[in-house]
Amino acid sequence: MIAAQPSPSPSRSRPPVYPRSYYLVQPGDTLYSIAWRQNISYHQLAGWNGIRPPDYQIFPGQRLRLKPPARHHNAPTSRAPQPSVTRTLKPPVTTRVEPATPSPSVRQQPVVVPSQPKRPDPTAKTLKLAWDWPTKGRVVQTFSSGDDTRKGIWINGRMGQSVTAAEAGKVVYAGNGLVGYGNLIIIKHDRTFLSAYGYNSKLLVKEGDVVKKGEVVAHMGAPNTGGQPVLHFEIRRQGKPVNPLALLPRK
Repeated sequence: MIAAQPSPSPSRSRPPVYPRSYYLVQPGDTLYSIAWRQNISYHQLAGWNGIRPPDYQIFPGQRLRLKPPARHHNAPTSRAPQPSVTRTLKPPVTTRVEPATPSPSVRQQPVVVPSQPKRPDPTAKTLKLAWDWPTKGRVVQTFSSGDDTRKGIWINGRMGQSVTAAEAGKVVYAGNGLVGYGNLIIIKHDRTFLSAYGYNSKLLVKEGDVVKKGEVVAHMGAPNTGGQPVLHFEIRRQGKPVNPLALLPRK
């Protein structure tokens, strides 16, 4: 059963706003977590900073651009004509070199360097996804596109309750470095969709793990500000939050 649109919980703190044009990578950051924090697509963030797939590697202390680089259309600069210089050239000295005759008993073999094929990313394609509920419970807070504190939904339950992957994918973030989410998991499902699971009491997966739909990835916890146990669940399309209730099956 889905609850009617309630007012936001007074105990939830508003997430920070990052109006800057650049971000300095901190230990524990991933390209996906930074893009999530900034509400932009990880494809955009990678493209603006020349970061290549499939690894999208970043390093602590690295300075990342958070906006597209400005394009400058400069007019071509004309060069001043260079004065001609008259030089006296000496005739070249020609040295005749006899070609070496290869020994018929020695045959050169081409050197073949084996290439290491890159492992394909199973989430690099656009797939037809069939979402499932990430946990059992009642929706106690709904999504609102105009409210930064309601980018997803809250599903209530009991402390330690199983939290499962809403679709198959790859874990691209697992930690507590994003303010306002507690212990958070972000799963990449394809080139378009990511999902997030916040306020967990325990994480059961790590970055790089490939998970199946319905696989238990965490145990339910509660917001750091207190209150009842809930799961904060988000779905993002190209970096932008969308209403999970429009994609999840009806109860």
